[in-house]
Amino acid sequence: AYEPMWAIGTGKIPTLEEIEEAHGFLQQYGMPVLYGGSVKPDNAEGILALPSVSGVLVGGASLCAKSFSKIIGSYS
Repeated sequence: AYEPMWAIGTGKIPTLEEIEEAHGFLQQYGMPVLYGGSVKPDNAEGILALPSVSGVLVGGASLCAKSFSKIIGSYS
């Protein structure tokens, strides 16, 4: 899982372009990469739509069944 150091614990997330750039770089090494920072129902769909993102690692949003189920519903 990947999350920029500056975002850890802040609730801030990088732009979709920044996520795609970092994940694209990491995928050169032939492994799936999850995005793991501040995934919420309102941003999960956009993050999961990025070609280089293999999935998401959900933190605090998984503590609320309603929020978590919305994130799960974002998977195509």
